[in-house]
Amino acid sequence: MCEPFRLLPVRFLITGGAGFVGSHLADELLGRGHRVHALDDLSSGAIENIRHLRNHHGFQYTIDSCSDGRIVAELVDEVDAIFHLAAAVGVRLIVESPLKAIETNVHGTQVILAHAAKKQRPVFIASTSEVYGKSQAVPFRESADLVMGPTHLGRWSYACSKAIDEFLALAYHTERALPVIIGRLFNTVGPRQTGRYGMVLPRFIAAAKKNEPLKVFGDGAQSRCFGLVHDVVEALVRLQQNDAARGEIFNIGGTEEISILELAKLVVKTLGSKSKIELIPYDQAYAPGFDDMRRRKPLVKKLERFVKFKPQTPLREIIRLTAE
Repeated sequence: MCEPFRLLPVRFLITGGAGFVGSHLADELLGRGHRVHALDDLSSGAIENIRHLRNHHGFQYTIDSCSDGRIVAELVDEVDAIFHLAAAVGVRLIVESPLKAIETNVHGTQVILAHAAKKQRPVFIASTSEVYGKSQAVPFRESADLVMGPTHLGRWSYACSKAIDEFLALAYHTERALPVIIGRLFNTVGPRQTGRYGMVLPRFIAAAKKNEPLKVFGDGAQSRCFGLVHDVVEALVRLQQNDAARGEIFNIGGTEEISILELAKLVVKTLGSKSKIELIPYDQAYAPGFDDMRRRKPLVKKLERFVKFKPQTPLREIIRLTAE
């Protein structure tokens, strides 16, 4: 039975700590008086995200991979709990390099879990809404079936690799009593996020600021829900502090559903942009035969029940904060 985090300071390891979500999580934990060690290989993270923390007395960072067992062993030994956020991110990166997605996600998670189990360190595993695959049982609930696309489409490698991460985490929980929590994140957005790997909202905002065309892939009717990173981080911290959440899976994200075409229009309107909107076929944007989920909306009642919180910042406000 793990001890609850009620004494300060608690020492946290954040893998992917120089990434978009990881750097905001570091901000929050340090603000609460905890200590943070960020581990990141900078494959998708950036030093700029944590530059403001480098002189903070409670912050340390290591530039290396969570797949390096020697480094992970040393860091796990020095902390009280772990947030494992490191992963291959972005649809474009996954389509272009499915092998990297599989190796990064599965091997890295296995290394973290193995060393955490030796020391019985509580671990939060960041999973994704992508694991629901092509399921049409919307809104998605954590106990629902996962419906994956065919293996010849590399686009599904990310979803499958994250599902394996979940199986691994729950196996460690069942067989080795490792305190794990799994969070399925739904389109987390906000300041510091880049559109470099295909993330739709920062890509739209960057174009709108320059009055350039907003490129909507497909017919634009596919719908998503977006959660502000500050809300998501709050949920992560509350879950990690909740002993009852060990061994459980949680959806984490906003529930305000919007089509991508309507999102583009809302960005243009919110920012007062003169941008036009262009529809780009999927096979031009990504690859021939690209497959996408038509709807992606979480049911977050379980999260509310366990931690009395749900992400609910209005989308228009999320756009404004991200743009700033």
